Amino acid sequence: MLLNEFLSEWNNSSDKVLVRTSGSTGNPKPMWVEKRRMEASARLTCDFLGLSAGDTALLCMPLDYIAGKMVVVRSIVRNMRLISVKPSARPFSTLSGPVDFAAVTPMQVYNTIKYPRERDIMAGTRHLIIGGGAIDNVLEEAIRSLPNPVWSTYGMTETLSHIALRRLNGPAADSWYTPFEGITTVIGDDGCLVINAPMLNPDVLYTNDLAEMHPDGRRFRILGRKDNVIDSGGIKIRIEDVEKALSGHLAFPYMITKTKDACYGEIVVLLIAGNDVSAAKSVCESVLPHYWRPKAYLSVTRIPMTATGKPARAEGMRIAGKLLMGTDTCAKQ
Repeated sequence: MLLNEFLSEWNNSSDKVLVRTSGSTGNPKPMWVEKRRMEASARLTCDFLGLSAGDTALLCMPLDYIAGKMVVVRSIVRNMRLISVKPSARPFSTLSGPVDFAAVTPMQVYNTIKYPRERDIMAGTRHLIIGGGAIDNVLEEAIRSLPNPVWSTYGMTETLSHIALRRLNGPAADSWYTPFEGITTVIGDDGCLVINAPMLNPDVLYTNDLAEMHPDGRRFRILGRKDNVIDSGGIKIRIEDVEKALSGHLAFPYMITKTKDACYGEIVVLLIAGNDVSAAKSVCESVLPHYWRPKAYLSVTRIPMTATGKPARAEGMRIAGKLLMGTDTCAKQ
């Protein structure tokens, strides 16, 4: 979708806008959302960050998804000057100088840091928020050296972008997310985060995100996805924990996934982009606890990703199941 198309949709007589979910855990789904709720979400972010009329906002995400649409809505609600660039891995490459606000993905930050001029422009951004994917140890360490405020976001399409932020650098850096005013979170019986944000969604949202509440009863941190837990031989392994342990040790794109198995129930599977399976196995054996080590290493042409740059978990599991169909892990023990 082009910017003028979205603006036309935003300014028409309908009180709703069509958006799609990211599709990280399945096929993208269409959703109709109320414009007034998008405006409420925009005000929450702008108030939290202190964005005001005349500030510049960078649009560098696709407008097919909520993250891109909300950048535009924030600029409308707060009367900011919108600077639109084609979505790419290097969103600051065509800018002549810093902006006041930018929303980017971890992949865009990772690529920008490699180019000194672009890194300097990003470092001059008054408020940088990062969403759409996990921030691994290597990237978080690089972010700590940036002088400008950088924030990790927590949210989803159903909450019309993020409902909480946590600071990644500076003296205020924190491992806990702070929800916006008027939003409450609790932990459900299944250990997952439950969100009550009536100004954004009339329904109480029961997420699949395993979480922990801070003793203050307000802040929270995310431990991983409930559907990303691998139950292998009675031992529960979180995919995010394995990927975090491997962060910085593998020199090629990879994904931890799982598949059903007759012997273990489920097994850990490593997808790698390329053919260096032996190197991947050596790394896993040296840095991972015994029970976290993959039972299968699969070479693929590319790691499946969604259009918004997130790991396509459902597709990863489908690939693992297809390639390992008929494999007997019990016979290998």
